[in-house]
Amino acid sequence: MTTGQPMAPGQPMAAGQQMAAGQQMAAEQGNDARAPRIPELHCPFPHRVNPRAEQARRHLSQWVGTVGLIQRESARRRFEHADFGWFASMVYPTADEERIALMADWFAWLFLVDDQLDDGDFGRDPRRAGQVFAEMRAVLESPDHGAAAARRPDLPTAVSSLADLWRRTATGMTEAWRRRFVRHLEECLAAAAVWEAGNRTRGIVPEEDDYIENRRHTGAIYVCMDLIDVVERLDVPGELYQSEEFRAALDAACNVVCWTNDIYSLEKERSLGEVHNLVYVVQHHRELDQERALAHVCAATSEETRRYLALEERLLRRYPEHSALLTPYLAGMRTWIRGNLDWSSRTKRYQSPDGGSAPRPALYLEPDLVVADR
Repeated sequence: MTTGQPMAPGQPMAAGQQMAAGQQMAAEQGNDARAPRIPELHCPFPHRVNPRAEQARRHLSQWVGTVGLIQRESARRRFEHADFGWFASMVYPTADEERIALMADWFAWLFLVDDQLDDGDFGRDPRRAGQVFAEMRAVLESPDHGAAAARRPDLPTAVSSLADLWRRTATGMTEAWRRRFVRHLEECLAAAAVWEAGNRTRGIVPEEDDYIENRRHTGAIYVCMDLIDVVERLDVPGELYQSEEFRAALDAACNVVCWTNDIYSLEKERSLGEVHNLVYVVQHHRELDQERALAHVCAATSEETRRYLALEERLLRRYPEHSALLTPYLAGMRTWIRGNLDWSSRTKRYQSPDGGSAPRPALYLEPDLVVADR
């Protein structure tokens, strides 16, 4: 049994706490025989939406068709149900018209590529994934930031659309920020392609500590937090970004976002046989039923939010000279925690076409994003 805990290091949830959480959840569930009801997560941050949400939706619907990320009408219907334009508007409520469109486009790209890695054959073929990621790396390292690659018809759609995104994102950002963003994106893709694919191939359910560490990469949450700099026009100095206080607050916020996503995507992922979900990892290694595992992860997520607030205060006390920079960045982390919860609890991405809790696998993917046009 794993020694890892989805809590602060060294602070496992006591057995009695697990029992109480499970009993509370069972009472809330009543006679509902469907998926367990999700207990309320602690989230003291206000609900916010970018006033340009409708513009983001319209732009995104056009962009995914223009770059070829969505090709089939059935895929478009499922894509529209996910409502990534609204998601971007929830987590970047202060972005201007140009930047909220860019954020929505990044979300579409990240989620659609994630589907290829999680649910498709691509995610079970490390060799093929490595070839495509090499092409992506060439885009990210190109002197023109992908401008030429965006116009190449011979590249896989996932690569040419990334080139369009990178061309629009890298312009105006510092070299240090670009290096950080590229490193995070590469870690995201590599972790999903190598670590997750290797686990699937060998039939491994990762240990909790290993899963929690890798989840922040596979979930692309460092990438999304980097985009706060783009939205707010910030430049976080390297020494501040690498400080113990900043990293601790960032990781706590990232954990909350990733665990919340796992809570709400559980049924969809289990219907596809996916083991990379914190609820399932806890269920498997602690030998709990799904109801108790879900209650445990919900309690841990709420506790991680409280820990984030304490770490936020610690960071501001340690670096008062950077308060003008840290205040909008921390506000961005808060809106990510709140907006992700609001979107995850309402999106139809994790529902089947008939309103159930899990989509039918054969209808879920746009299948050819990693194949070059012929």
